Amino acid sequence: MKVMRSALIIGATGLVGSELVKLLCESDEYAAVNVLSRRPLDFSHPKLDVRLCEFDQIAECDFEFAHEVFCCLGTTMKKAGSKEQFEKVDFEYPLTVAALAKNKGVGHFIVISAMGANEKAFAYYSRVKGKMERELINMDFPKLSIVRPSLITGNRPEFRLGETVGDKVLKVLNPLLVGPMKKVRSIPAKQIAKAMKVIALHGKKEKVAIYLSDELLEMEMPIIEEENSFVDKEVAFNWKKFDEEELPLADKKPESNQSKLKEADKGK
Repeated sequence: MKVMRSALIIGATGLVGSELVKLLCESDEYAAVNVLSRRPLDFSHPKLDVRLCEFDQIAECDFEFAHEVFCCLGTTMKKAGSKEQFEKVDFEYPLTVAALAKNKGVGHFIVISAMGANEKAFAYYSRVKGKMERELINMDFPKLSIVRPSLITGNRPEFRLGETVGDKVLKVLNPLLVGPMKKVRSIPAKQIAKAMKVIALHGKKEKVAIYLSDELLEMEMPIIEEENSFVDKEVAFNWKKFDEEELPLADKKPESNQSKLKEADKGK
């Protein structure tokens, strides 16, 4: 029997988070999709429950049990306004959510990081993402999946000059980026959401799994055929084995009445 799942999404108003909410709500595998958000969503669904809260004041009582927690939090230095605020959104909040999720018994934490995340990286953004990954790994989740996309594309509510320019450049370069460079290709938010669902349902078996952008680009839900949808008669029953000679006497063709009468006449 199929297990109906429940999900908790943080960062549901962002580019990837909003796509993920829609995808899971429309999925047959999920019966409930819970969201913790600082502002209302522009989407509603019978499966969807949105709880408004400030992440500075988030507590365990704000959590419903979920099979998976999807953390899609992320901002930019320009939008955050300072390093302190940037680290709140991209470092502190994900760790707070993860700690509460683990205490609630959530078995799988799936988080969006970034390509090149490394706590020793030269770039500040990559260092923060690397620190976040290290702290999450140290939490010793039953299962932790880290998603490292390249430049994320999609219809953002706000204009970001750098990402807009990067998107246009990579649209031209994407077909030329092959082999090891494929992980640099830009990736649509909708595809990341799809990949996160695949990871939740059919991901790697490792306790800590990292998914790079080229891997995310290729991810699709596997096609699972229904059991007993087709039975091969030659496999299910070996008809040749049971020829007439091997049949029990009761199953053999009876002699015709006319044959019996001829034998009786000869005996007279």
